[in-house]
Formats: sequence, structure tokens, C-alpha cells
Amino acid sequence: MSIHPSAVVDAGAKLGSRVTVGPFCVIESDTEIGDGCAIGPHAVIKRFTSLGPGCSVHAGAVLGDEPQDLAFKETESYVRVGANCVIREGVTIHRGTKAGSATETGEGCFLMANSHLAHNVRLGRQVILANGVLLAGYVEVGDRAFISGNAAVHQFVRIGRLVMVSGCAGISKDVPPFCVTHGASMNEVVSVNIVGLRRAGMSAADRQAVRDAFRILYRSGLNVKQALARIRAEFKEGPAIELCDFVA
Repeated sequence: MSIHPSAVVDAGAKLGSRVTVGPFCVIESDTEIGDGCAIGPHAVIKRFTSLGPGCSVHAGAVLGDEPQDLAFKETESYVRVGANCVIREGVTIHRGTKAGSATETGEGCFLMANSHLAHNVRLGRQVILANGVLLAGYVEVGDRAFISGNAAVHQFVRIGRLVMVSGCAGISKDVPPFCVTHGASMNEVVSVNIVGLRRAGMSAADRQAVRDAFRILYRSGLNVKQALARIRAEFKEGPAIELCDFVA
């Protein structure tokens, strides 16, 4: 363990083995820093925050501050960061707003500079947030989704697995799995995230099934109820049904 002399680490903090803490960091009590974590200069880890092993927190990040919610009353709520996450400079992650609730990230997430997770946000595994992404309260993001720079997501919205949200998009409606949104627009889905599906190892047959389901949902002229019924009639399992279930 290596702690810079200028860092302030409360005696009530739990630090694992091989943790490094940079200059002028503040780590409060009731925190837990997993094995092998690296905390950069001027980072602040506030109480009720836990980091899984192998995380990297860069300069000026603030994890576990109180939620920006006028209804919040001081209570014990949490931030839980999964293993092997990279949290770049200036990132802010706020605690849950209700007693016992949490803001959580899965393993292997990459949060680029100045991105923000509001209270009760939940990220799946290997989610990437580019610079300046803003996720409002209770947003849920599926595994391996990519949200591009300066996109903003409204509270309570769900972003499905392997979605690509384009830069500067405004999202106030749920985005189904495997889709791509239009850049600098509001709630506009334009295509299937074929590159992301291929990189994730999805088979050619499953990628085609997603394309077919996408066409039925968005381009057939059917209403949502009719489109979902047709997808279920044509596909019995796999990612097309995952997309259907998400919309339903």
C-alpha cells in the first residue's frame, strides 16, 4: 500500500492490498477500496462508497457525494463500483437518494472525463461513457452499451444492451437493445448497432435476426403491439426476443 503524505485517509476507511493513494486525496470513513485500486490526485471518495478490486480513479473525481435531489434527507445510501472500472478525471457519481438504495456500476466500465452518474443509476458490465455524458436519476444502462460524448439521458430511462447512443443526443425514452440513436437529436433511433454486435461475438444469424426484428418494429407500419406479436411469431428465442421483451 502506498499513501501520499498529503492524502487524508480516515481511520474508518478499509483499504485492500496494493492500493495507491495520490496527493491531496480525501477518503472518508465507511468506505471500502478493493485490492489493487489506484486513486489519483485530488480525488474524493466519500462515505458509503465501495470500489471493487483493480479500479482506477483519476484526478479530481468525486465518488459518493450526496444526491442532487431536493427530496433527499440525510440517510445511509451507497455508491458501489464494480471491479476493474476506469473512472477518469472529473467524474461524479452520487449516492442513492432513498435509505439503503445505491448507485451501481458493473465490472469493467469506462467512465470518461466529466461524465456524471446521478442517484440510483445502474450500469451493466463494460459500459462506456464518453466525455461529458449526463445520466439522470434512476437511469439503467445494459451491458456493453456505448454512450457518446455530451449525450444526456433523462431520469428513469432504460438503455438496452449493446446500444450505441450518438454524440450530443438527448434521450428521454427507452432505447431498445442493439440500436443506434441519431446524433444531436431527440429520441431518434436510426439503425442496428451491427459493429457493436459483431465485436461482442454475436453470430451472423443472430445479427440478421436483430435486423429483421428492427425492421418489423420500426419500418413495417405496424403499431407496437402488432409489431411485437409478429416478432414473437417469427422468432422463438435469441436476441430478437430479447429486443421484443425489452419493448414489451
